[in-house]
Amino acid sequence: MPQLLEAFRIALNMIISGDPVVFSIAFRTLMISVSATLLAALIFIPVACLIHFSRFRGKRFLVSIIQTLFSVPTVFVGMLVFLLISRAGPLGSLGMLFTPGAIVLGEVLLIAPIITGLMISTLSSMGRDISDTAVSLGAGQMQMILKVLSESRYMVLTTVLMGFGRAVSEIGVAIIVGGNISGHTRTLTTAIALGVGKGETSASIALGIILLALAMIVSLTVNTLQHRGNR
Repeated sequence: MPQLLEAFRIALNMIISGDPVVFSIAFRTLMISVSATLLAALIFIPVACLIHFSRFRGKRFLVSIIQTLFSVPTVFVGMLVFLLISRAGPLGSLGMLFTPGAIVLGEVLLIAPIITGLMISTLSSMGRDISDTAVSLGAGQMQMILKVLSESRYMVLTTVLMGFGRAVSEIGVAIIVGGNISGHTRTLTTAIALGVGKGETSASIALGIILLALAMIVSLTVNTLQHRGNR
């Protein structure tokens, strides 16, 4: 017990003093996860709108598949991306393996079902009043979609934050396609896993505290946005 308390004390000192190694890992993790989240949002929010506002055979089945992929294992996504960008893969010529870009790509694929599925649920919960009113006032298809998104902006932000929360806490993609290279692709989760294995308890606790703080910030922000959206 005294050893554990001492490890926590050292970890807090590392955070308070701004340990460069700890904060460089935290900053790299944020940049990778924010990039992946923004890219996924730019791609898959429009995809969700296309699915929701279109009528086609098998739509319900497609939505069920998307929702099933919410809990896809991160190591499985990491394996797929590895097969794509390895030297023998179809995208091997890009030289992305063991780079931050590879982790971004993996995280985009990981959170794509979350953003798409939650956006479809959000749009479905809005009902048809807003869209019907916009169309009756002469709005085109794109204007109508933008109006619905504007009215559901808090839920849209909640969806994006949920995707970010999934991205920042994953480990399988970062290890498999990032390689956990010090100063290059090491993230909070992979650094914690490595630190525990090497017996570097204090550094692992410091990184864990930062990761927990990020998760709490995301959770509190999501709850706030949901409260505002329900007013």
